[in-house]
Amino acid sequence: MARNGKHDMNRSLSEVHESIDTTSTHRKGFRKILAFFGPAYLVSVGYMDPGNWATDLQGGSKYGYTLIWVLLMSNLMALLLQSLSARLGIVRGRDLAQANRETYPKFLNFPLYILAEIAIAATDLAEVLGMAIGIQLLTGIPLLYAVLITVLDTFLLLVLQRLGMRKMEAFIIALVVVIGLSFLTEIILVKPQLGEVITGFVPHIPDNQALYIAIGIIGATVMPHNLYLHSALVQTRKIKRDRDGIKRALRLNFIDSTIALNLAFFVNAAILVLAAAAFYKTGRTDVAEIKTAYRLLDNLLGSKLAPTLFAIALIAAGQSSTVTGTLAGQIVMEGYLRLRINPWIRRLMTRVVAIIPAVIVILINGENNIDNLLVLSQVILSLQLGFAIIPLIHFVSDKKTMGEFAIKPLVKIAAWAITIVLVYLNIRMVSEQAVSYFQDSGNLFWKIVIIISALIFVAMLAFAFFYPLLHKRRQDVGVQVHPEVGELQQLTVPRYKRIAVALEFSKKDDILLSHALGQASKGTMFILVHIVESASARILGSESDDLETRKDQEHIDFYAQRIKEMGYEAIGVLGFTNRSKEIVKLVRENKADMLVIGGHGHSGIKDWLYGETIDAVRHELKMPVLVVNV
Repeated sequence: MARNGKHDMNRSLSEVHESIDTTSTHRKGFRKILAFFGPAYLVSVGYMDPGNWATDLQGGSKYGYTLIWVLLMSNLMALLLQSLSARLGIVRGRDLAQANRETYPKFLNFPLYILAEIAIAATDLAEVLGMAIGIQLLTGIPLLYAVLITVLDTFLLLVLQRLGMRKMEAFIIALVVVIGLSFLTEIILVKPQLGEVITGFVPHIPDNQALYIAIGIIGATVMPHNLYLHSALVQTRKIKRDRDGIKRALRLNFIDSTIALNLAFFVNAAILVLAAAAFYKTGRTDVAEIKTAYRLLDNLLGSKLAPTLFAIALIAAGQSSTVTGTLAGQIVMEGYLRLRINPWIRRLMTRVVAIIPAVIVILINGENNIDNLLVLSQVILSLQLGFAIIPLIHFVSDKKTMGEFAIKPLVKIAAWAITIVLVYLNIRMVSEQAVSYFQDSGNLFWKIVIIISALIFVAMLAFAFFYPLLHKRRQDVGVQVHPEVGELQQLTVPRYKRIAVALEFSKKDDILLSHALGQASKGTMFILVHIVESASARILGSESDDLETRKDQEHIDFYAQRIKEMGYEAIGVLGFTNRSKEIVKLVRENKADMLVIGGHGHSGIKDWLYGETIDAVRHELKMPVLVVNV
């Protein structure tokens, strides 16, 4: 049956909420498992975005392979926190923003919303700069023009959202593959010594500067918007809401997260290894900027392929991260404010906010301070992290709302330990920046602003930590493994007056029409629908008059006549171009009160790439939809 309330604010990303049915009987074996995979890949791109490249390059060029262990430790931290975020979404059916709104008072929720929006804007700033630098490196155009070109990806996101969740996931995975293959080729070109690389997994901090770089790597690991994002994306899967169904979803999503985040670890480690083999080994220990790395790769390796792949990977990283950043923005706005705006307008607003500071810096100071702006974006992200992690751990620890799926004491200890480490390292990184400013600047006004902001920041952090502990109140969003059973009221059997049937002109139509007739009663009218998909129909639409269109019209008229001979009313209508949109349009135009449609079992990969007409149709129609497995 189709769900009502397409834009129900109680559902995270309501237009795709439970749009991928993992309970469907036509999914078997590996295909059933594959249906769970996808959300973590959208999350993982945040761990390989351009904002992480600078610290990886600096660490590799300055200290060789020494700091690879820091990347591994950061990855393990990220895996735990992202699995907690997924747990919140799967068990409670709430994303992090919604859970915050239900738990914290209004005077804290609004600042939390503003901080989340600032974090998303800062993330998008890093994506803008990364993509722009990549475009400039490939084409040679001025950086300002490259920044302005990044506005165009707003329209790409619009197209992806119309194609559906599975195709968006496939697009992001394709970009991740591009990034991974680019760096795999780079690694082959630089030929690092495997034995030396392995020594980098032994924990070791050579000096204070290495410690500072390690703090930068760890501090930039977990991005706050990813925690909002993951808790919402897992809800795009429809699961069985019983004990076994929830346990299965948790297990498979953990596997999904493990694979995806290990891919992100590979990319970050590859950047560091590339910097170590290409720069550290040749005495260039001062490489910390993306442009410098690009130019030196050409000189040191004597191949145009290496720098080209480097720039392509940079663009792919920026593009993939910007799509997920927009989804996070939608989640935050709807969760905190219960406000929905058109996704492409939301995307355009976020991108404009990110572009403005980049354009201003380029116009005033030229292109020399772009890397400083990249660092600033990471500092801003660092400030927001505690406000996402602390509530998350409180929520997944609460037995009243999580039931038996609340995290175990050992996991809770590990989560709080990671939180303390991350918050401390981020505060330390930001405070060192502030101390440096105090020493170099004589501006009293900004010093006062920094001090007041620091006090407010600490007070909010403390409030976010202590409030759930002091106000443990029972909420109506707890887990119900088995819903309460009450007495059935007097049931009214529906009578359908206008039944639409989506036909494909194959032997399977007999099955569809049989099921449709089973729903009919005296006086029922049937609207028989078929979508013409010839080349002419795709271009000319309803003006098409090719052989296939004429034959399809004859075919559907024949079906309508057969239905009439059975004693019912029937009409046949043809649609053109987009199958799912045309079915929805024709069903609405003919005022049907039920739709019968055939379900087809794609293989796992085909389902991932091509999506499902059924999901696209049933989430657009506010009426019963009978899906017949044919």
